[in-house]
Amino acid sequence: MPSKSSSQPSYNLSELLAVDYDLVMTLWNSAPGVRASEPRAEFARILLRNPGLSTVARVGNELAGAVLCCHDGRRGYLYHLAVAEKFRRQGIARALVDRSLSGLQKVGISRCTIFLVADNAQGKTFWQELGWFERTDLIAFAKDL
Repeated sequence: MPSKSSSQPSYNLSELLAVDYDLVMTLWNSAPGVRASEPRAEFARILLRNPGLSTVARVGNELAGAVLCCHDGRRGYLYHLAVAEKFRRQGIARALVDRSLSGLQKVGISRCTIFLVADNAQGKTFWQELGWFERTDLIAFAKDL
């Protein structure tokens, strides 16, 4: 869905593809509060296992934003939502999220989770404004394999 304001550049949403890897990694790693480190093969595998769920926004030929979306068959997950600084405050982040959530609903997923870096206050505010709630009853553990 393109932006509607005539004073802002129109954007187009499309499926995030494996060929977008270099562009989205640059975007994600330049965004505050986002830490992306997926190797190329892992990135491609996520997309292959979750077709149509991850989304990019483009203004002309320029990457404006991206989000990685996947599911485990029961719950959905959004990772690395970011919009390039010059394209922020135009509804792109919300549109990226909405498109991915719609895709999750189409495959029968009824809840989606995001993980934020603990000190990402801007991200926390954004998600709360979209109606997401903080889970204070959980603690995340991880183990490198």
